Amino acid sequence: MRLLRSLRRHLVVIAGLLTLAYMILPNLVVMVFSFNDPKGRFNYAWQTFSLDAWKDPCGVPGLCASLSVSLWTAGLATVGATVLGTMIAFALVRYRFRARGAVNSLVFLPMAMPEVVMAASLLTLFLNMGAELGFRTVLIAHIMFCIGFVVTAVKARVMSMDPRLEEAARDLYAGPVQTFLRVTLPIAAPGIAAGALLAFALSFDDFIITNFNAGSTVTFPMFVWGSAQRGTPVQINVIGTAMFVLAVAVVVLGRTVSGRRKSRAEK
Repeated sequence: MRLLRSLRRHLVVIAGLLTLAYMILPNLVVMVFSFNDPKGRFNYAWQTFSLDAWKDPCGVPGLCASLSVSLWTAGLATVGATVLGTMIAFALVRYRFRARGAVNSLVFLPMAMPEVVMAASLLTLFLNMGAELGFRTVLIAHIMFCIGFVVTAVKARVMSMDPRLEEAARDLYAGPVQTFLRVTLPIAAPGIAAGALLAFALSFDDFIITNFNAGSTVTFPMFVWGSAQRGTPVQINVIGTAMFVLAVAVVVLGRTVSGRRKSRAEK
């Protein structure tokens, strides 16, 4: 009986831990197999421990070139989607205009639409415009489908803002620019940062939309998919492990900075 009562009290915690373990397990497998020395083309069975792939992560032709393309695309798409998404979020929350409801629905449409439908639609648009498929079309496509996620994150933050803080700044003779830079932007910064990180992750990881509109451009997900047909090199696991560790470090750093700010505010 005690065991059942204990399980009932901690059921939510146990379910959360099991879900977290289920989500992290594939990343741990990738991490472990980044130290493998496979016998053959496929890195699917453990053989012997080796650091060769870590010593030469760019040893596979085209891997680091595709990684560079993905990083550039994700970086530029993040900047574009964050700027446009932030302005759209402020407009939807702060202003009332005739097409506000339609714009609000259209912004969320890319998130609800299957990626293959959006990819085919963008491809049709680019072909009808006579645009050459390549880096520019991929960048435009990534910005378009990332904007909705940025708007969602920023809009939630802006809606929770207390308008009296901005009114107090204006009462203290702060101009519109000063009010925005010193009051509005710092308060909205966590939502903007969350939207930017989400946009970067979605852009870097995307395959379907990129594959439709890339032309001869090869991103890292496309390189991984192509390599899987011939044999997955260990260096792919190395890059995946490095990206996972970097993402975890960014999240931990963000939580640490946020915790310190809250403790200072409470003091």
